Amino acid sequence: MNLSACSFVVLMLWVEAKVGFAQDGSNFITWDDLMVDNRMLHLRDFGAKNQNRVIVVDKNGRGDSLTVQGAIEMVPLQNTQRVKIHILPGVYSEKIYVPASKPFISLIGDPNNPSQTVITWHDKASNKDINGGFIGTWKSASVTVESDYFCASGITFENTVVAPVGGVEGYQAVAFRSSGDRAVFYKVRFLGSQDTLLDESGTHYFFQCFILGATDFIFGNARSLYQECTVSVSDPGYAIAAQHRDSANENTGLSFVNCTITGTGTGSVYLGRAWGDYSRVVYANSLLDINVTPGGWEDWKVPSRHNTVMFGEYGCTGRGADRSGRVAWSKALDDTEARPFLGTSFISGEQWLRL
Repeated sequence: MNLSACSFVVLMLWVEAKVGFAQDGSNFITWDDLMVDNRMLHLRDFGAKNQNRVIVVDKNGRGDSLTVQGAIEMVPLQNTQRVKIHILPGVYSEKIYVPASKPFISLIGDPNNPSQTVITWHDKASNKDINGGFIGTWKSASVTVESDYFCASGITFENTVVAPVGGVEGYQAVAFRSSGDRAVFYKVRFLGSQDTLLDESGTHYFFQCFILGATDFIFGNARSLYQECTVSVSDPGYAIAAQHRDSANENTGLSFVNCTITGTGTGSVYLGRAWGDYSRVVYANSLLDINVTPGGWEDWKVPSRHNTVMFGEYGCTGRGADRSGRVAWSKALDDTEARPFLGTSFISGEQWLRL
């Protein structure tokens, strides 16, 4: 670490001791948390009026860190203030980990051109760990975020492993794993094949994002709203969402609102599969511009889940929106049934969003 980087860390620790975020649950994520003011980048304004701190990542050596992980390591443990990590354009081939002990981190690229800033890796579940065992799906993630109040904008997260047709055990290859609470993703691209986005736990908001995959590529047990996103099924696709709600008491599920579901293949795909006994997935006011298997939904070969899952569709259009062949245990939601899933109230956004 060079002298300027050391000074930066010392200054951050001093600021944290002097000025802290409220710890009474009144923290909110705002648009400012997703943006960087380029005019202020090199001023490092730590004043009371603007407590946000910026760390610049540049693989060409013109920032505070050459790597994204190096920038994350500069953030103090139990951080209580928003830290913006501004990642300059380039391909960053590294495996990233943000621990639960480092909340309030923003990874920011260029929201107008997220394809220019890429974090990429190539692990899959069947890779071996140092003890000779398999690393498994969770540890295959190119980027893992376990902290709360995480934000990302204008970045591509990628896992380059391509699964064989229909998905194969061992080829689960996660691009991004999100298990912290209260996270926002704006104009972010998630690229993968089998198990692209592990939306594991917590409440999350995906706005105007792009998600690419083939098999179960949005999966987990989070409570997440996907709004105005593009979900693209690569050829040959199999299923989009695999939600893992296992109890009627769990307030989790995936809601896709005003999204575009598209793809490159000519085959049919499932909108979702019942990974958990009480799996919950809703598509609302979305364009299903893809060939959907007539039944639409799959029970993971556990017929008892027909009585407990909640797979709903509301106001969707496109060639995949024809419900005439849908399985009887899916639902065409009416206005009252759909309303809880249509906005940020689904993720209790009034408690933590000011967008």
